[in-house]
Parts: sequence; C-alpha cells; structure tokens
Amino acid sequence: MSTAHILLSLLASEAGHGYDLKRRHDDRFPQARPLAYGQVYTTLQRLTRDGLAEVAKTEDPEDSGGPERTTYRITEAGVQALRTWLSETVPAAPVSAASEIFAKVVAIMASGFGDPADFLRDQRAAHLTRMRELTAAKTAPNATLSAVLSADYALNHLDADLRWMDTTAQRLDALAQEVRTS
Repeated sequence: MSTAHILLSLLASEAGHGYDLKRRHDDRFPQARPLAYGQVYTTLQRLTRDGLAEVAKTEDPEDSGGPERTTYRITEAGVQALRTWLSETVPAAPVSAASEIFAKVVAIMASGFGDPADFLRDQRAAHLTRMRELTAAKTAPNATLSAVLSADYALNHLDADLRWMDTTAQRLDALAQEVRTS
C-alpha cells in the first residue's frame, strides 16, 4: 500500500492537516498498521515537494492556542497521479514458496527441531483465534463499513491459509520423504 497515494485519496475528499490525516487513515484502514505522525508529515513534505499537494493554509498558534497547523490540499497533478494509481490493476500475487508458515514447515522437517504436525496445529489455533477476533470486530454494533470490509478481507486470507494448512497436514509424510531424499 502506498502511503503517498492513500494520503492523496484522503486529501481528495477533504483538505487536512497531518493529525487529521493520520486519524482519518487509521479510521478508514483499521487492519493496517497505524501511521506514525512522522511518516504522515514526511510524506506530506514529499507530496508538496513533488507538486502533488500544497499548503492550503497555516494557522498561527496564537489564533488557536495550540501548535502551528498546516492544512494541505491535493493539487491537479496530485489528482492525476491518484487517478492513474487507482486505475492500475494490482497484479495477482504469485504463490510464494517463501511464506513464513511454509518455510517453517520445511525448516522443521529439514532440521528435525520439532514436529511439523504440532506446528501446523498450533498455527491453525492461532489463525482461528484471530478469525474469532475479526468476526467480533466486524459484528460489533459500532463497526464501520471500512472495518467490516477490512475484516472480511483478512478473514478470507486466513481461511485460505487454513485450507493450505489442512492440505499440508495431510501431505506431511510425503513431504518428509521428499525432504529426506533431497
């Protein structure tokens, strides 16, 4: 996810200052890692430098009683960059043999440190716990549509992981033989 493009999308709907943009990001992308304030301000500086955003106004701290606040807005170049980014299809991620769960199963078998069936069982339990948390979050009375969509996305990926773990657990004997002979 491109922080710059996400901030541009937030600015496209409404001008804002760094604190406001961070709050809006964290509200709209509840499953994403919250943005650090420094990341927001650094990205805003880069967007301004590149002509994609501009300072709309700066509030004097004496007027508001707080720190100086700079409000940013998207520029026409920023709108075009955002439209271009939004129109690009995201490439389907290739099946990665480097996923950590897969790597750990093979490493357990290769090293002899542990039982891959135990690892898969424990990992499955961790996935199910996370799925229960996400289901509770999306069915909470105050759940926003962004939170529901984000939880649905994560739940579908966790479900795919569970199916892979079940298939792998059924193939452990064959995988053990393959690891021993290679």
